[in-house]
Amino acid sequence: MNKILSKTYFSERVVKLEVEAPLIAKARKPGNFVIVRVGEKGERMPLTIADADLKRGSITLVVQVMGVSSRKLCALEVGDYITDLVGPLGKPTHIEKVGTVLACGGGVGVAPLLPIVKGFKEAGNRVLSVIAGRTKDLVILEDEIRASSDEMIIMTDDGSYGKKGLITEGMEEIIKREKIDLAVTIGPAIMMKFCEKLTREYDVPTIASLNAIMVDGTGMCGACRVTVGGKTRFTCVDGPEFDAHQIDFDEMLSRLNGYKDTESEKLHEFEK
Repeated sequence: MNKILSKTYFSERVVKLEVEAPLIAKARKPGNFVIVRVGEKGERMPLTIADADLKRGSITLVVQVMGVSSRKLCALEVGDYITDLVGPLGKPTHIEKVGTVLACGGGVGVAPLLPIVKGFKEAGNRVLSVIAGRTKDLVILEDEIRASSDEMIIMTDDGSYGKKGLITEGMEEIIKREKIDLAVTIGPAIMMKFCEKLTREYDVPTIASLNAIMVDGTGMCGACRVTVGGKTRFTCVDGPEFDAHQIDFDEMLSRLNGYKDTESEKLHEFEK
């Protein structure tokens, strides 16, 4: 079992956990994720690795409290153990020197964006980052993203921090003034859909990291299937990153909403 070494609250509902996992820390690459389980009968939950510390033998996970499983995980304290943690899973991000990279993250999507930003910067690229949240409290890892970016723009829906507006407005501000060789977007599916729509208009190659429903994480169950370029792909083994311009986001959004009623019922039972 994997011990929790530190716990930090970004906000009331967003928690950063540093977890002891030396083998995963050594093997992980940007874009990889893990699957965690809390309790012997717990649900399997995918989480992208936000960072790793080889000296401490740890990985960093950022969790947003949503349903029963995320509540159970975030209720653990320093010294507690996660029942199961397996990884690294998924295909790592293909990182090379391409020129100018536009990195776009919304909400907790900024956590998996961080190692990608670091990777592209270390590869010699000019990295321009746009991070967003509905409010100031939901903007995370600002200092860490800024440290590996040549420029960073912060957007909030309500204007409580940075610039008021959607992430696409910050992206378009940059795209209009300079050539972008590659865009990377990570966040809520609806956000990525509109990021893709924007970059398509400006003919900017774009990668999206998907947060599809996932069970086993090894390609066995098929729960994470998405349509990319008219073909079925499994997010866990073929992704989680795909050419954003090839993804059927409407289908993905429909699948993500398929269990909303069940999730609400289980959460209500858990809270009672």
